[in-house]
Amino acid sequence: MSALPVSARLAWWGTAWLRGRLGPDEVVDAVRGDDVSHVVSSPDGPSSLLLELAAARNHGADGVAAAFPAPGDPAGLRGPRELTTAAIEAGEVVLLPGSALVPRQVGRAVEWTVLPAARRPPPDVGDADRRLRAALLTAANVLAGLDVARWQPLVADELHDLRAGVPVAAPPGTPGRCVDLASRALHLEAVVELALRDDGGALSAGDAAARRDTLEPLERAARHALTAACSPDGWPPPSDDTRQR
Repeated sequence: MSALPVSARLAWWGTAWLRGRLGPDEVVDAVRGDDVSHVVSSPDGPSSLLLELAAARNHGADGVAAAFPAPGDPAGLRGPRELTTAAIEAGEVVLLPGSALVPRQVGRAVEWTVLPAARRPPPDVGDADRRLRAALLTAANVLAGLDVARWQPLVADELHDLRAGVPVAAPPGTPGRCVDLASRALHLEAVVELALRDDGGALSAGDAAARRDTLEPLERAARHALTAACSPDGWPPPSDDTRQR
């Protein structure tokens, strides 16, 4: 579970709570993880994650979504500008009906800021999965031409395994397809970070630029895939996913 960003944990466990699959203490424990505390700052004063979830439920919500935007790519967001800017700076955000929660790590605590949010169309899990696989194949082929195995053999090995993923826990009701997609997306994000960490002595400036140009679309596809996996408004119906957790 620790591999999941905090917004992903709140999306999955918050959704499970809204759908009556677990209790409030389980949500708090799962979202808090190794943090000491989580505090929420809202326009109406101090709040808590459970209070925000309860308010969303009172407005008819049955799911919590998360998005993982980056500069130039506000994945899963439709504004307003204040929210988009804050979410991009944080790299993640939780979406509720009409509002959003943006996390900020402060030492061993997390501060959440409540901001207005525009409604966005739900991501398509199948499309995000296909795009991730296509981006992975493209990146692996291009990097093979750059002889990636010579300068970073670990990266070469990881990019050639389409099934590789990091272990993640999920609450009851999370589609197995989404758990698998999140696992692979997180794995590839880590591989991209490793590959871009340094240019390596064996790389020319041209090869380094080509590597970055190749890996950036893969990183973007991984963030979009994680966004889709953490967006229950776009999840497949239970009958379409026999691996519901």
